This record gives sequence, structure tokens and C-alpha cells, in this order.
Amino acid sequence: MEPEVRYHMLRPGQIVARRRACPVIYIPIGTLEWHGVHNPVGADTLQAEGLALLCAQQGGGLVFPPLYYGESRLEALMEANARDREQIAAHMELSADNFLPERQPFSATEQALNYHKLLLHILVEAETLGFELGVLVAGHYPLIDHARAAVLQFNQREYSKRRGMLAWACVDYLLLRDQYENAGDHAAGWETSHLMALHGGTVDLSLLPPKGDPLVGVGGRMAPQDATAEFGAEILQAAAEIIVQEVQHRLAHPELYRGHGNSLREGLWRNRSWN
Repeated sequence: MEPEVRYHMLRPGQIVARRRACPVIYIPIGTLEWHGVHNPVGADTLQAEGLALLCAQQGGGLVFPPLYYGESRLEALMEANARDREQIAAHMELSADNFLPERQPFSATEQALNYHKLLLHILVEAETLGFELGVLVAGHYPLIDHARAAVLQFNQREYSKRRGMLAWACVDYLLLRDQYENAGDHAAGWETSHLMALHGGTVDLSLLPPKGDPLVGVGGRMAPQDATAEFGAEILQAAAEIIVQEVQHRLAHPELYRGHGNSLREGLWRNRSWN
């Protein structure tokens, strides 16, 4: 049985014990977005949370509740920007006009800035709770850019430069591009395999058309019909192993990741001279 690592599910003494052993907090971030007729709409956040839990269970640390809300509903969103957005809306029995800018209370720029502030606020919360490293784990791929921007600004504070918590951001497919040709997709074989491994009961491949037929709101080099739980478990484990190495190196050598832009450096743990 895997240890309970969800921050909100633990008593104070349990939190302190795990934080003392490994002072890292994982913060899964995602969205609610169309992921084909065969996957749950919480797919991105479910993947981020599943990966974060795996990292904490295997490498130590704790996991904050996942963040499903706050990201832009005007940019980098299937319902708003996909070429087949009309078909997506029809499947959901919605009007495609629901996602037009005039239906939103904030502009695209305002939404991006609001989300940036929210991520900074969450990182500060983690810092006040005694963690030495906060890791934003992005499930919705566009959020890695927002997460990295927040990390850079957070680490640039005068307090951070001296003794504050370090922050880092990651997304699974960028860490695995050198190992897998098909790393990363939208609701195709990669993401669907993740979900089959993590929450198999939420995926229904029988809803997909025959392989090769057009798909609505799905894109990637691996067909979703070829997805398997075994492949999902394999690639989640591969990503977790890299993330844990990055985390452990940052905790052991925080000085290498302070200063302008240094917090985004990755792969230093592979260099023996820095171990």
C-alpha cells in the first residue's frame, strides 16, 4: 500500500514528519477541457495529480490539492481555439459562442495575469508552510509557460535569493522527448494511456471510431485506439524518475538554481561534478 502523501488528507504530525524527511511540495495544475469522446474532461489535471503523487510516493514530499481553475478560457483551450470547436460544442450540447471573448468578464491578457498572480500566491502559501522546494506540475501543456513565468518571478524576490523556498515547474512530455518519439499529444495515445493507468474506469475506447477515421478534438502521433494502461504506467514512471532526480538535486544544491534564470536549469544532476 502506497503512503498517503496528499497534504490535505494528513494530520499536522504526519505533515511535519514527511516535510522533515523531504521538504518538497508538488502542486498539480490543469484545467477542464475536451479530451475526446473517450476521456474525462479533467484529463489534464488528473494526469498532473497522478504524476505528482507518484513522485512524492517514490521520492518523498507531499502533494497539494490539484488546481482545476483559473487558467485562460480564451487561449490555448480546445473549446475556444480548436479548428473543430463547433463539433466539440455540439458534442457537449453547448453553443460555441459561449467561448467568445465578449462572453468573458476578463480579456485574454487579464486572465493570464490573474492566473500568474494565483500561481505566485500558491507558491508563497507553500513557502509559509515550511517547504524548501515547490514544484508546479503542469498537466495542461500550455500551463508550463505560465508556471515557468511564475517560478522565475517567485525565485527573483530578494527573499528567495537568500533563503526562501525555491520553485521549479515541469511537464512530463518535455522531460521524455529524448526517450519517446511520441511524447506528448492531446487526447491521443499518450494522454489516453496515462488516464488508463491512473483512472482506467474513466476511459472508454469503445466510443472511438475505427482507427484511421476522423477524430474530434484529438491530435498526436499515437492513435488513441492503441493506448494501453501498461504504456501509461511506463511513461509515468519514466517521468517520475527524472522529476525526483531534479528535485533531489535542487534540495542538495540550491545555490546552483538561484540567480537570474537559473531556476529553470534542468539535467544538472546528470553531471557527476555537481553531485
